Amino acid sequence: MASERERRAGRRDGAAYHPTMLLTVDIGNTNITIGLFRAGALSATRRAATRAGATADELELLLDGLLRLDDASFADVSGISCASVVPALTDAIEAIAARRDRPLVVATAGTVPIAVRTERPQEAGADRLVNALAAARLYGTPAVVVDFGTATTLDCVAADGAYVGGAIAPGLELGLEALAARTAKLPRIELRTPDRAIGRDTVSAMQSGTIFGYQALAAGLLARVRRELADAAGIEPRDVKAILTGGLSAAPWARAVEGVDEIDPDLTLKGLAILHAEVSGGEPLELGLLRE
Repeated sequence: MASERERRAGRRDGAAYHPTMLLTVDIGNTNITIGLFRAGALSATRRAATRAGATADELELLLDGLLRLDDASFADVSGISCASVVPALTDAIEAIAARRDRPLVVATAGTVPIAVRTERPQEAGADRLVNALAAARLYGTPAVVVDFGTATTLDCVAADGAYVGGAIAPGLELGLEALAARTAKLPRIELRTPDRAIGRDTVSAMQSGTIFGYQALAAGLLARVRRELADAAGIEPRDVKAILTGGLSAAPWARAVEGVDEIDPDLTLKGLAILHAEVSGGEPLELGLLRE
């Protein structure tokens, strides 16, 4: 009979499972991102817009279509690991895994193998827990993960590897959309770093406020939480690892955020691969998570 952890993770038996091709699925509010892992190495990533109302059939068509862009299909997939912040799509991928008879691990506070020391652990976002797991396993602790996505989040991992909370702010693109939607004359603009902070026209002024403003927001929050983690561990703030990830982490302006040690746009997908290996009883994948 399956253990309680295996039951919560979606496994149908208690045997260790060693997938030859693992499909990792990060379902966010704005995008669905998938990663294909072959023998522990991330070989491909793809991204599509999230449709919260999609049926299981529609989600399956989307995933299969993304796989085919890399000459793969669901027939090649041996296991699935998923983090989702959209409950309806969590149900959909569970239905897909059952129909396809594929082992599925769903990231939750009950399945991610780290302690969650927050007031309400069940409210912690699955992607945030997976990021904390990946940061701890790949970069060491204590650590802070700065995630530039729909929201800008900072997630903190204590020296003992526990997830201890963080901070959430509106994402950069969300702020731009609000400016354009809620004002009469402010346009939608290109995300480009301006030459100076004092803009001489509307577009450059918005670029200054957006780019420099978010750099300052992220750097300021990072410095504060880094100091708190350092004080708790009795170390210097510089000894707390800071990892930048998320859909916007590869942008040139994001690389200028002060205090970031590592930029890893695929951190969540790597965390899902680590989660699958540890929950299913396979070998930890810490050493095989670079792109082929």
